[in-house]
Amino acid sequence: MTDETSNADELLGNPLESSTDTSSVHETPDDSETGDSARQQRRVPRVLIEWLIIILIAITSAFLIRSFVVQTFYIPSGSMEPTLLVGDRIVVSKLSLDFGDIHRGDILVFRRPPNENCGGAPVNDLVKRVIGLPGDHLSSRGNTIYVNGHALAEKWPHNEPLGGDIGNVVVPANSYFMMGDNHPNSCDSRSWGPIKRSYVVGRVIMRIWPLSHVTLF
Repeated sequence: MTDETSNADELLGNPLESSTDTSSVHETPDDSETGDSARQQRRVPRVLIEWLIIILIAITSAFLIRSFVVQTFYIPSGSMEPTLLVGDRIVVSKLSLDFGDIHRGDILVFRRPPNENCGGAPVNDLVKRVIGLPGDHLSSRGNTIYVNGHALAEKWPHNEPLGGDIGNVVVPANSYFMMGDNHPNSCDSRSWGPIKRSYVVGRVIMRIWPLSHVTLF
């Protein structure tokens, strides 16, 4: 009896100890897996929030740069040939208006004047070159432009003949007389007069397309 009891205790005791050991072995991975799963669940929303913040910053930065620093434009017509050709893409600096002056010979992008009547599909923005500054007296004879009685030396590429006469124009304060480099085929201030400074979007600083004709102005 003693032996049987002892044997019985041994038989019953060993499985119990084994079960306890087995249980203890499995409890640790379960806790670890639960912890890892919780951490992963917390990590996913954090990653999403970080990406949303990055995207928001990128969009805001792009908007601010486009609104206040630089903007790109597409050339749809030949009025600025041979300087700018149809299909060219240009970069316009808006800061140049805030931290610098507009000079004769600068190429500007400006909003379409309300009295622009050149026909064709309406556009929101135009690109031309500054010929007259505030207070200038402009006139023309033949293919020569006169500024304050002196012949203007056009040191930039341009097409002749002049085309339409300038007449006798005194450029108002805070305004600019604009012309296309393709003189005979440009609808410009000769048709709709000087533009106000408030219409100017910015100064053309670079052609970025096509890559074979990248140019700084």
